[in-house]
Amino acid sequence: MQLYVFPPSPNSLCCQAVANRCGIELEVIPVDLPGGGHMQPEFVKLNPNHKIPTLVDDGFSLWESSAIMLYLAQQAGDANLIPEDAKLRVQMAQWMFWKTAHFGPACGVYTFENLVKPMMGIGEPDAAKIENAAEDFHRFFTVLNDQLAGKQYVLGSTESIADYSIVTWLVHAEAASFPMQDYEEIKRWAAEMLATDHWKAALATIPAG
Repeated sequence: MQLYVFPPSPNSLCCQAVANRCGIELEVIPVDLPGGGHMQPEFVKLNPNHKIPTLVDDGFSLWESSAIMLYLAQQAGDANLIPEDAKLRVQMAQWMFWKTAHFGPACGVYTFENLVKPMMGIGEPDAAKIENAAEDFHRFFTVLNDQLAGKQYVLGSTESIADYSIVTWLVHAEAASFPMQDYEEIKRWAAEMLATDHWKAALATIPAG
């Protein structure tokens, strides 16, 4: 399998971490987003959205990180991260949809303004946009912090793709100046998740600097 990524991207990293957790060896192919690699005809054939990550498995292409993680976990056999219990399985989906609709966008403003802009040399952080994003940030971080109270994983004692889907947005939390001082449960859970060998291997693919 080939996974087309932009190495620092949270949505790329969670797919790599799931593959590592499941023992699936990927050929990781960096896409030069600043240079327009995602706009090249060869890549657009794989993903008409011009987005990363994109998975290719023997001619089958798949995009959207949640779908890619689900596909990888389905190939994993005993290393499956999809709960067998029907209620837990739909709760896993619920939290993944929540990440896409609410948590990810709330994190994304801070990530873009405080990290991506300086990294790409495209201007200074917009303080007004960060201030406007604060309400949603704290609203949804409170939801997650409450959910994690007394739990090892988002679903309780059951590890699932939902953990990977959500925690990936915290990879750059310090560099992006997330205001996380009051969210002890999130910080505990994220530290434990990101300290695992499969996450360390994913993070090691980020180029220095």
